[in-house]
Amino acid sequence: MEDIPLSTLFAVLFVLLIASAFFSISETSMMALNRYRLRHLVQQKHRGARLTSDLLASTDRFLGVVLLGNNVINAAAALLVGEIAQRYLGDSRFALVIATGAAAFAILVFSEITPKVIGAAYPERIALPASYLLTPLLKLTRPFVWFVNLFVQAILRVLRLQAVRDTTAHKPSVEELRTIVLETGYLPQKHKSMLLNLFDLQAITVDDVMVPRNQIETVDIDAPLESIAEQIGTAYHRRLLAYAGEPDEVAGTLRSRHVLNLVQQGGLTRERLLKLVREPYFVPSGTPLFSQLQNFQEHQDRIALVVDEYGDLRGLVTLEDILEEIIGEFTTGSKLRTGGYHAQADGSFLVEGGTSLRELNRKLGFSFPLDGPKTVNGLIVEHLQDIPEPGTGMKIAGHAIEIVQTHDRTVKAVRIYSVPAAQNPDE
Repeated sequence: MEDIPLSTLFAVLFVLLIASAFFSISETSMMALNRYRLRHLVQQKHRGARLTSDLLASTDRFLGVVLLGNNVINAAAALLVGEIAQRYLGDSRFALVIATGAAAFAILVFSEITPKVIGAAYPERIALPASYLLTPLLKLTRPFVWFVNLFVQAILRVLRLQAVRDTTAHKPSVEELRTIVLETGYLPQKHKSMLLNLFDLQAITVDDVMVPRNQIETVDIDAPLESIAEQIGTAYHRRLLAYAGEPDEVAGTLRSRHVLNLVQQGGLTRERLLKLVREPYFVPSGTPLFSQLQNFQEHQDRIALVVDEYGDLRGLVTLEDILEEIIGEFTTGSKLRTGGYHAQADGSFLVEGGTSLRELNRKLGFSFPLDGPKTVNGLIVEHLQDIPEPGTGMKIAGHAIEIVQTHDRTVKAVRIYSVPAAQNPDE
């Protein structure tokens, strides 16, 4: 090596640093690459993306060829720096220290930190072209990589660890998807809200959105025809729950439009009325909304009756109720459906007892528990284990609540104070 000119040694050293930088920048860019973007490019038949995906499918082999090349080149570069330092400074210890420091500095700056920062900043621009060179290198060095990986696998077995074979196979959880949606800048806020609501459909059940049994608009098909026609003519819903004599004897659902057509034509008879009654569609209590949405699609229906484990009717859920959970309220609320709140001048809210706890949490930022009762009335009765008198105060989930009105064993209206006001129980 003494016969080689210094200019040649510097040129070789420069080439080695460039080669080491290539392996460093390739490693970082591959690991920083967006896996979903990569899958999209693979589906678009991008050759570089396909090669990159194949490399990442065997992480141990990919890292083996990168680190093998990197370490061999860095060792050769250190020897060259030592040779250059010896020619300039001699064989002293001072020359050895200078050579070691110079080699470490050159490799650290030019072959490690700078390439890796660039690779992390522009992963797609670097990883895809680099795959064209790394793929044949992996094939050429396969025996050496295999030999090295034998020791790696042995160490992993001793540590009882398992190597990740495919870094592109990770499936994000719901919470990870939620974070992705929240951090996405190009989606309108309304679209983000709809996507987030979709994630909640599996956790929300029909019990959270159904109309309770005592609020369902019903019609007795055994009543006089004149009474039925008058009731349907003033109904607030397009479909009514039909029963025969007793409210527990559910006959099905009835479209008010069809009955009104018969009334206008003067052809409303008992027999024709019974033909208009559609067979009831029952779903068990606790059915997730996402599953119920699929059920509606399969049954080609828009309304279902919710029953408990004993078969007793608990409420009614419609397709519109589920759609409103996704896109927000878009229909006029029925006058027969209770529930609501009104802001007061002192910062409190006057809330009806039938209001959904989930609605209060979503719209007013409250933190009432949702794993038990679904309404304000149910929460208070469960908390007190009794029917409270007007004027009774309590504190639930950090919110001060005052009973305003009760009627027929139910809480009709309460006053809920905001969180700051609820910090002092005496208030």
